[in-house]
Amino acid sequence: MTTRLAAVAVPVVLAVVAAVLAGSFTSSSDNQMAAQLPDSATQPEFPLHADGGKIVDSAGQTVTLTGVNWFGFETETFAPHGLWARNWKSMLDQMQQAGFNTLRLPYTNQLFDPQSKPTGINYHKNPDLKGLRGLALLDRIVTGATDRGIMVVLDRHRPTAAGQSDLWYTDEVSEQRWIEDWTMLARHYKDNPLVIGADLHNEPKGSATWGSGDRTTDWKLAAERAGNEILKVNPNWLIIVQGIEQYNKDYYWWGGNLQGVAKHPVKLADQSKLVYSAHDYGPGVWRQKWFDAADFPNNLPKIWKKQWAYIPLEGRAPLLLGEFGGRSVSPNTKEGIWQRSLVQFLKEHGISYTYWSWNPNSGDTGGVLRDNWRTVNQEKLDLLKTYLAPQLPTKEELAQAS
Repeated sequence: MTTRLAAVAVPVVLAVVAAVLAGSFTSSSDNQMAAQLPDSATQPEFPLHADGGKIVDSAGQTVTLTGVNWFGFETETFAPHGLWARNWKSMLDQMQQAGFNTLRLPYTNQLFDPQSKPTGINYHKNPDLKGLRGLALLDRIVTGATDRGIMVVLDRHRPTAAGQSDLWYTDEVSEQRWIEDWTMLARHYKDNPLVIGADLHNEPKGSATWGSGDRTTDWKLAAERAGNEILKVNPNWLIIVQGIEQYNKDYYWWGGNLQGVAKHPVKLADQSKLVYSAHDYGPGVWRQKWFDAADFPNNLPKIWKKQWAYIPLEGRAPLLLGEFGGRSVSPNTKEGIWQRSLVQFLKEHGISYTYWSWNPNSGDTGGVLRDNWRTVNQEKLDLLKTYLAPQLPTKEELAQAS
């Protein structure tokens, strides 16, 4: 939702690191590597794929994404927010130290236009970013994240920096441009296995339909078209497909309604690359009727299962809860009770998530960081730490282990 917004060079990896990330070491080498890595650092064998309701690596081991959103590339700053206050490397270091293993990076197609110049970067604090824009600036952040063992999901959040759109195309950004930019990114990051997937379009809503067969509004069909084109150039990526706003006149959060999957599943050339995604919010974003129900919060799991959780729970496909968040995590507030209930639900069922947001300047949710862009909101972080999946080793740790 627009009110939530206050508003990558191809990585060069050491040969041994690339071999490990690609899963090309022998099993005995892998065992030796694991013995030398920190206890918290586990190394999946990339690429990832779907197996029933789980995301797994090439060896069939479950990989759970527990991460955070860092927005800004989709706004008129054309850069991650907060770089006016601190250094980008320290920001990523803090995310890694907080325990997140995944970073969802929203962007706009306008980012890649030659005239889109980044603003809001303090170049005294970030001298190595001076002169970078567009894809080159995205490269720097993506490579920094993956060097720290943080997996990256790219999220087409807005067609232009002006705002989100109901559909995947607008008068300014055609479907062809949408797909071309995705295939460009998929090809560009093909050699970085920690860039794991494409969140095709953020929060389809309004006129977006699911399974209607109307090429101009059917989000399912559009996701299939884009997903298959991406897989042609990068068969390793996960194709992440959000829900819509309403299905059969049953309204839910933007991008959060996946009821249509039951009768009209997304069909890709490689079905093992499909991951669904939903967004879910609390009363601080909108006072939905279920927050005032007499049986709140016991009514929540039934709602989540109806809208999106049935997909992984029934083994249809994995699901990433791409956004959820709110200002209060207090057990004395409805929003806090909702957040605590949701984190517990995700944990019980092993469902992946990326929290909204790292940024404190998300208007109606706040962030993991406080307004000074340095101090974490410890109450929020403590809640999220109750459900954090293992982190990956950093590039440096892999090099030392070799």
